Order: sequence, then structure tokens, then C-alpha cells
Amino acid sequence: MGALLQVRGIKTEFRSDSGAVVVVDEVSFDLDRGETICLVGESGSGKSVTALSIMGLLPRNGRVADGEIVFEDRNLLDLSEEEMRENRGNSLAMIFQEPMTSLNPVLTIGDQLTEGMLLHLGISRREAAERAVELLELVGVPRAGQIVKDYPHRLSGGMRQRVMIAMALSCSPVLLVADEPTTALDVTIQAQILTLMKKLAEASRTATILITHDLGVVAEMADKVAVMYAGQVVEEADVFELFDHPRHPYTVGLMKSIPHLGADDDARLESIPGSVPSPSNMPDGCRFQDRCPSVMDRCRAERPDLLETSTKRKHLVRCFLYEGEHAAVRGTTAGVAS
Repeated sequence: MGALLQVRGIKTEFRSDSGAVVVVDEVSFDLDRGETICLVGESGSGKSVTALSIMGLLPRNGRVADGEIVFEDRNLLDLSEEEMRENRGNSLAMIFQEPMTSLNPVLTIGDQLTEGMLLHLGISRREAAERAVELLELVGVPRAGQIVKDYPHRLSGGMRQRVMIAMALSCSPVLLVADEPTTALDVTIQAQILTLMKKLAEASRTATILITHDLGVVAEMADKVAVMYAGQVVEEADVFELFDHPRHPYTVGLMKSIPHLGADDDARLESIPGSVPSPSNMPDGCRFQDRCPSVMDRCRAERPDLLETSTKRKHLVRCFLYEGEHAAVRGTTAGVAS
């Protein structure tokens, strides 16, 4: 038996008037029970589309055109929509980034919390109602007994996000996908929610895919990190290795953009020039070439592979700067390199 989740070279594309546009390109990673992987990158890097691909929630014009998503030894791409619905909200759950568009405005909070439990857990309405209150209390919602009777528009953004988290946890999922779950929360509540998610992962061995652009959250939550750029994973390592030895120029740029305690008051934060290329107009060769301070001629003509470097810990990087190191371990990356 392999990892709980094995994402193998998935390619997700969207139909447009000008043809198919590839948004996620041959993304691969593994996730074990109780493990948290953070997907990191700028807006437009493909993080959320990767998550929606795993959950089977792509819009009508999107599809996973290639690859495998193996969850509990079953390829999710082979399942029917009905079989996927049986998994979603039960063993698979997702916390969406925008709670106001994810909650049904005409149903009470209690109705929405109990729906999944009644469908998947086979418990009575009374038991589901009691568990709904317990879940709201678990995620720090005050007056939980009253809130279950309210409608989403009566709650603040932070409260709605806590409701979304409670819904995702309602059936004790094996895999939790969280897309920027603390964006709408203030710093204090954000810390509480992250602590809660961490405790749940430890207590129930829930595996978590956490999508974020906040490297502080990554340092707090991740066991390992996949850095995404322009639809590809450009670097993957455990969290300590990544922060101690970032290798891809894009990752290095992200690290340099973080403010540090003890820095001079007048010190300027570094930034990465330019922007992520459009999926419909990707450059030949390396997709980071126009923004990279270490670009070489071959970067504009050849596409680098994601390969393991010769470090003590497993560390994958998509960059020609480490080609000599790649060659030393090229035979050990079967099934990992995209």
C-alpha cells in the first residue's frame, strides 16, 4: 500500500474559444496520513485548480486531461460523479476560500451543517443537530446554539469561515483540502484556527493540503512544501529543508520578500520583478525565465524537469542550475519527476 494520496502528473485544461488552455501541467506529489503539504505560490500559479482537480469540482469547461489522482488506492479520475459525491464531504472535504459564495443563503447554518452528516454518517436529525452545535463550539463560534438557527448573511466574514471549517470537519474526513482557510480572519482567530487544524491532524491523522501564499503559515503548519509557478511544481522539500536551503530562484525570491525581525527600519523588502505568464501564452523553455536573475540561454529553449537534488533530505527542484546534482540521483526519481 502506498501513500494515502498520490497525485501523478496531472494536467488540467480549460476549454476556451481559442482551444484548450493548460492551467496545471504535470503536477505530482504524495501525501501520507496525518501529513500536511502546503501548496505555495502567487495568484495564478495553479494552486486552487490543483485542489479542485483532486476534489472533482472543476467547472464545466475544465477537465483533468492526463495523469492519476490515487486516493486510498483508487484513481479518483475513474470514479463516476455519483461515486465522487459519496466521497466528497465524507472521506474528502474542502474548505473554500470565499465562504459567502460557498454557503447557501436560503438555508440556516444548522441545516447546512447537518446535511452532510445525515447523508454520510447515518445518524438521526437530533444527533446531527447536537453535533452541529459541538462543531461550532469546536471552531470557536460563540452562542453556537443560536447561530445554528441563523442565516449566512447575519454572520461576519470570519464567522462564516469558521462555519465552513466546521462543515468540512463534520464527517471526520481522511483528507482535508483547505484553500486559504484563514484569509478572512484576524490574526488572533487565524492562530486559533491553525492550531485547531494542527490538533485535528495529530489526533485523527487527517491528511491536509493547505493552499496559502503566507510563508508564516507554511512555517507553522507544513510537514512539506510544494512551490508552484505557472501551473508547475518548481520545488518540493520538507519544510525545514525548504526554509534552510531554498534552491529554485523563484523560491529564493519568495523567501527574500518576507519581513524579518531585527531588520533595519529603513530596509526595503525585495520583490520579484514581472508577473506570472498567462496560461494561454506560456514561454518556451523555463516558465520563470523572464523574471529569473540567473537565466541562461538554454532556459529560453529547453524545459527543465523536476528532479531530485543530491541533498541529505529529499529535495526536488526544476532548474538547470542544479543539473550536475540531478545527474547524480537521476535514477532515483522514477514516478516523481513530471
